[in-house]
Amino acid sequence: MIELLDAIFDPDNLFLRYAFIMGGLASICFGIIGTFVTIKRIGYLAGAISHCVFGGIGLALFLQVNMGLTWFDPIFGAVLAAIIAAVIVGLVSLHAKEREDTIIGTLWAVGMASGILLIDMTPGYFNLASYLFGDILLISGRDLLYVACLDVLVLGIFILFFNRFFSVCFDDEFTSLRGINTTFFYLLLLILTALTIVLLVRIVGIVLVIALLTIPPAIASFYAKRLWQMMTYSIFICLFFTWAGLGLSYSLSLSSGPTIIVLSGTAYLILLIIHRLLR
Repeated sequence: MIELLDAIFDPDNLFLRYAFIMGGLASICFGIIGTFVTIKRIGYLAGAISHCVFGGIGLALFLQVNMGLTWFDPIFGAVLAAIIAAVIVGLVSLHAKEREDTIIGTLWAVGMASGILLIDMTPGYFNLASYLFGDILLISGRDLLYVACLDVLVLGIFILFFNRFFSVCFDDEFTSLRGINTTFFYLLLLILTALTIVLLVRIVGIVLVIALLTIPPAIASFYAKRLWQMMTYSIFICLFFTWAGLGLSYSLSLSSGPTIIVLSGTAYLILLIIHRLLR
């Protein structure tokens, strides 16, 4: 523990401080958005969106190298692909009930495949593992700024429209009868989920993104009696797993993303067993 603290405050380890700051800032979005994803039971939609992000990353790398668009950063491609995927997935889930699973599954696979093909057509070497499994130690100051802005956006929107999101998640039919545009708020929730997923990709990667988005709220649901309590607990649980996983991975020289997920998943299974036994 003392060695880890010394490493964090070492002037030469700026990347490690950035990683811990990123974990703290990102936990706010993860806790809030993850709570609604868990309550609404749209984890599979979030999974489809996360895999489409890889297509946007591949497109950005392709345009950078082959078209000379050096300003088109992979983060922009990821955001663009995530928002488009969120709108498509949202509309499909609302209006194509018979073929919902097939269409979303197809979108899931095509998003990943298109990213791989675009990268295949791009000369040069790219570290795909950092996108697939995350690498929080590569966080930059600009990434921290993006996360802080998203925190402000998410907090502002949910403070203003908390009751509407609450209603959409628990009884969208009754909410619609009251004259509230449930489609708009449902799509807005998916778009905010998409933006949060783009941040998660930097920490745990595309493959593992759903776990960190849903495990902290699932644990929080064991102890919270109100929705705002579940959000608050989720934020601190996510913060704990991120920081503990970072410290463990640094001490044992392991990959940070998988370490965070294994730690959080193991804790969830243990607490789930204890919760069931106590009941």
